Amino acid sequence: MALKQLKTPWGENLTDKPLQEYPRPQFVRKSYVNLNGYWEYAITQNEYFPIHYDGKILVPFSPESPLSGVNRQLNPGEYLFYKRTLTLTKAFVKDVVLLNFGAVDCICDVFVNGKNVCHHVGGYNSFTADITCALKDGENILIVRVQDFTDTSYHTNGKQSTHRKGMWYTPQSGIWQTVWMESVPKQYIQSVKIIPDYDNAQVEVLPVCSTDESVTCVVLDGETEVAKADGKGKIVVQMPADFKSWSPNEPFLYNLKLITRRDEVMCYFGMRKFGYERFGKYLRLTLNNQPIFHNGLLDQGYWSDGLYTAPSDEALIFDIQKMKDLGFNMLRKHIKVEPMRWYYHCDRLGMLVWQDMPSGGTKQHKWYTLLAPNIGFDKTKDSNYRIFSRQAQESRDRYWTEYEEMLNQLYNCTSIAMWVPFNEAWGQFDANKVAEWTKQFDPTRTVDHASGWHDQGGGDIKSMHVYFKPVRLKKDKNRVVCLTEFGGYVYKDMEHSFNPDHTYSYKTFKTQKAFNDGLKKLYERDVLRLISKGLSATVYTQVSDVEDEVNGIYTYDRKVLKVDAQMIKIINNQIARAKLD
Repeated sequence: MALKQLKTPWGENLTDKPLQEYPRPQFVRKSYVNLNGYWEYAITQNEYFPIHYDGKILVPFSPESPLSGVNRQLNPGEYLFYKRTLTLTKAFVKDVVLLNFGAVDCICDVFVNGKNVCHHVGGYNSFTADITCALKDGENILIVRVQDFTDTSYHTNGKQSTHRKGMWYTPQSGIWQTVWMESVPKQYIQSVKIIPDYDNAQVEVLPVCSTDESVTCVVLDGETEVAKADGKGKIVVQMPADFKSWSPNEPFLYNLKLITRRDEVMCYFGMRKFGYERFGKYLRLTLNNQPIFHNGLLDQGYWSDGLYTAPSDEALIFDIQKMKDLGFNMLRKHIKVEPMRWYYHCDRLGMLVWQDMPSGGTKQHKWYTLLAPNIGFDKTKDSNYRIFSRQAQESRDRYWTEYEEMLNQLYNCTSIAMWVPFNEAWGQFDANKVAEWTKQFDPTRTVDHASGWHDQGGGDIKSMHVYFKPVRLKKDKNRVVCLTEFGGYVYKDMEHSFNPDHTYSYKTFKTQKAFNDGLKKLYERDVLRLISKGLSATVYTQVSDVEDEVNGIYTYDRKVLKVDAQMIKIINNQIARAKLD
């Protein structure tokens, strides 16, 4: 049978102006022009601007995705061009015009009226180009040129593969998040870091401005001002003694207005504190100085019709809200960085997030990444760069650059509780050094230095991936014990299956009832039984099916909930009520 093109409910109702919502809720300006919609595109064999274009592409969907209207893969060595015109009104243009890209995979050059205004490498992080000097009155021509080597190079590629199969998925390339413009004065606020200090009832605000000037910080509860401070550099805002905490049960967010002489930006934050402490015999993850069990799912962030790109903002909300409705309180964002609106929805809905760094490096040595760990050889030293596919210095340098970019980009997201710099030895190297650096860069969150195996003894948690067999906890005196992947149980709904002929699974059930019975027994054996023995977090695989991998709670098109909702709610309620001290 042929592969199915499955549409999500939101993809079935797509308009020619998708994803029009403000793309960066953590840093909002009134000045905003959304550039999503139809652009011209061409795929060529060289870097020179094409004379003729192949047709239209619906931005921000990658050409490989059904929703783009292209359905064609960009191969390594080829070039993908985008083209559109811009006509800016006098009312929009201030002193500086900024062109923002949520993400472009992977190597990108941006041209305005033939002038190269930006070069960016890395397919997961946002970037901005100052296009002021390239603009002219009337019509302007915007061209974006992209190359993407997917898994044929050391560049960051996540779970994309030029030979998709099993747990490796269809690659995508080019623009895959919103493109938009904003206009600012010469003296403007470029960025801000917001650091809640829960124990001292204050928040530290570190704005970065284009010129040296004072910033006023106004904290708002809705529309009501509750705190205020101003200054340069680090600004400490004292919160009310009875400030409102943020938690999954009560995800309260304060608004934060930043004001300078000529600029104004609206942000938000939550008063919360992540960490870990010993309660009784065991170390536990904590939120606001209290123990909390992180009961989560692996979230790949793939869509049957948009690949990396959700077809609408409602689709982003759907995954988060449905998992919360089922009683889960955490999502591990797996080997991908989402649009900033996804994190905003986690912040406002109350969903904890563990954030993976997307993997890269050259071709994996499967003995070390897949086979050896499953038979007990799971502590190979990651200073051996060759067997971990990071032998090139430029590959390791690229990782450091993009990892720091990711941490800066996501720093103000209230819901992110854990950084995960490496997963299952996929391009892992110097994990202890990375973990130590991460804790220095961001002491407000915990770190899983090497999720799954090839444990180097660093980070804050003892991270275990267990499939195929019952869980046996590996004790650790200095780290919190967490089951960071497990399950992967399969029930295949043929009508909603991407590949009817093939199934990638860890354990398959022929009926939906058998699947749910098996899932119930799994949680009773490997989670509920072990919480009292020190287990402090779990990550079930996974939120939805992805192509051949049909172990999701939802089908790939998000149309069928395979798990018994009442059954999983009862289990999750038992987990939430389990004693942690």
